[in-house]
Amino acid sequence: MKPETDNTNIESTITGTLRISKKGIGFIYDDKSNDSVTIEPAFLHQALHGDTVTVLKHPNFKEDEPTGEVTEIVKRKKLGFIGTIEQTGKDLTLKADDGRMYATISIAESSIPTDDKKLIGQKALVEIVDWPVGQKNPIGEIIEVLGEPGTHEVEMQSIVLDKGLPIRFPDAVEKEGERVASGASADMEQEAKKRRDFRTTPTFTIDPHDAKDFDDALSIKKLDNGNFEVGVHIADVSHFVTPGSILDKEASKRATSIYLVDRTIPMLPEALSNNICSLMPEVERLAFAAVFEMDIAGNIKNEWFGRTIIKSDKRFSYEEVQDVLDAKSDSPHKEFLFNLRDIARGLRQKKLDAGAVTFEDSEVKFVLDEENRPIAIKLKERLEAHMLIEDFMLLANKKVAEFAAKKHKNIPDAFVYRIHDYPDVEKMTHLKNFLEPLGYHLKIENDEIKSEDLNNLLAQAEGKTEQAIIQKAAVRSMSKAIYSVSNIGHWGLAFPHYTHFTSPIRRYPDVLVHRLLNIYLQGQTPNEKTIKYIAEQVVHSSSMEQKASEAERESIRYKQIEYMADKVGQVFDGIISGVAEWGIFVEEITTRTDGLVGLRSLHNDFYEYDQKKFALVGRRTGTTYRLGDKVKIKLMKTDLKERQVDYILV
Repeated sequence: MKPETDNTNIESTITGTLRISKKGIGFIYDDKSNDSVTIEPAFLHQALHGDTVTVLKHPNFKEDEPTGEVTEIVKRKKLGFIGTIEQTGKDLTLKADDGRMYATISIAESSIPTDDKKLIGQKALVEIVDWPVGQKNPIGEIIEVLGEPGTHEVEMQSIVLDKGLPIRFPDAVEKEGERVASGASADMEQEAKKRRDFRTTPTFTIDPHDAKDFDDALSIKKLDNGNFEVGVHIADVSHFVTPGSILDKEASKRATSIYLVDRTIPMLPEALSNNICSLMPEVERLAFAAVFEMDIAGNIKNEWFGRTIIKSDKRFSYEEVQDVLDAKSDSPHKEFLFNLRDIARGLRQKKLDAGAVTFEDSEVKFVLDEENRPIAIKLKERLEAHMLIEDFMLLANKKVAEFAAKKHKNIPDAFVYRIHDYPDVEKMTHLKNFLEPLGYHLKIENDEIKSEDLNNLLAQAEGKTEQAIIQKAAVRSMSKAIYSVSNIGHWGLAFPHYTHFTSPIRRYPDVLVHRLLNIYLQGQTPNEKTIKYIAEQVVHSSSMEQKASEAERESIRYKQIEYMADKVGQVFDGIISGVAEWGIFVEEITTRTDGLVGLRSLHNDFYEYDQKKFALVGRRTGTTYRLGDKVKIKLMKTDLKERQVDYILV
């Protein structure tokens, strides 16, 4: 729908992503004026949250309050919505869970099962199929009925499906996975003749204790010259998942595995991800490797890339390795683990010296009972064993990217890079202003920040109550790392060349990197069809990665609130994580559960918002609530449907 106007011109239109508040008001950001243009509900013209739209600025708009209207929906973000089926008159409708979906969806009769009364009150996935001009509500079809709202399985599935992510594999894909896996062992020895053989070299995996798929393994042996040969062996998924196959099409569509609180939704069927591609102990497996000759300080003398065959001696958990490193337990691989630790420390120091930013954002881990109810929430401990593996994975990713860049002579579009742009000065300025009330100073000179200044600031916060808040604020201020065929380097890691090579079981870009690396190792270059394909896939994979991350965060938020639901009235320690005109946001220290202390609950004074200090200040008493302040809070209310938690100060 395009409203009639005589004032349309290129200067008065904006194209971008539409954001809609829960009040149904739209916003779009204008890069030229640095203004946010407001679109009232009557002028949304059927555009939905997340859509790419063209907006016409209204003539004679106020400079400080520009308004506009949608003139074109360039691209829909999504058409499928999760919600609850309701009866409206004689018709069935879907009220979406997403509060930013301002329209009720009318359900087409053709998609309603015969016994429609059983559907009322059930959660379902409904896809919009039509929205006639002038009609208030869109028309949708029921894709899947999930079940009773509030039950664990229904809510976890709802989170995934609402992002447009898949839950199950088609039968044909599962069967193909089983067929490929069943024939893999038969040709293992024949394939071994074509590969560098590491089956007798000490090799092991280090993963979380509950991991089911093992992407990577490390091999190590001491050379006669005193150096070490360290192999980073990665599951050779590309050997089993061939271009254009049914498995390849499914993996490319999914692009990533999805990690929820209680489950992993894999990118590949389990016959591959948990079996033939997984580098399990004491079985022969095919791998793609980056092998380095190194000294104990992490200096690289030689490097080699190619296909290998391995046989892992041991499957370690991070905790088991850490116990060996801390001399709490023994292992026949002890010497190798200490050697790897020392080499990793050298690699880590080189990375820091080059200007890498050291983020240590804390994560929560849930303990669930047999019915998947959360009975405990713990903070994940970051061990040196984690860093050891991370350092070698970073090295392999970096060196593979450097090798490919040399082979294709830095010509754009010929490789898959993982890039991280320089921080935006506006976001950095906002971070600087955010930190100053907490007593931290972030230096910005010539519209730039130095990584060492940011690292020093993060080091100052280490071990302090406000550390988690500062880490989160810093991470949110950074540009997002994405996949690209054009290399600009990775600012956060301080690597001029970087890619993702080390997790092909769970990331499709890694599969593409393996294929491209193999092309370059054969002295060839990718053809035009391949180049076009990877250009499409880097965009798609970045988008799917973002959706998967959102689903993971939402599953965490749901379980945090579910855990707190039976603790109403209890008092907790918290830290102020945000301040706004309507109240203060507090993060409970143990579970990291954010909640709102509403302004109306602060009865002892009239509080005003001081934007410069990020604080609420009492007009009469001068009492001030600032970011980072420790507070005592009482839990007053939890709302799983709205994902909200209300606290009061005590």
